[in-house]
Amino acid sequence: MMQARLMNILRAPVLTEKSELLRKSNTTVFKVLPDATKAEIKQAVETLFNVKVEKVHTCNVQGKKRRSAHGIGVRSDWKKAYVTLAQNSAIDVTNGLADKESN
Repeated sequence: MMQARLMNILRAPVLTEKSELLRKSNTTVFKVLPDATKAEIKQAVETLFNVKVEKVHTCNVQGKKRRSAHGIGVRSDWKKAYVTLAQNSAIDVTNGLADKESN
């Protein structure tokens, strides 16, 4: 797979209450390219953060409709990936660093 594509697959971490609760089960949530596959997402996370990925779940998020003085607009659709890491791996999305926990 092309290295340039792998660097662009992950757009941003999703920092919400739900994603913080999922961190207890060693799952991190990312905003990804709409045409990214699960295999590409797995390879991108393993390459960028140097961690072992167990599984990847994805879902497409519909853009919200917003009303303004100029009429009705629609935000862009986007794709979300739930990445479950191996037991002794963790990603600190606030710093972008991978943490190795020893149990």
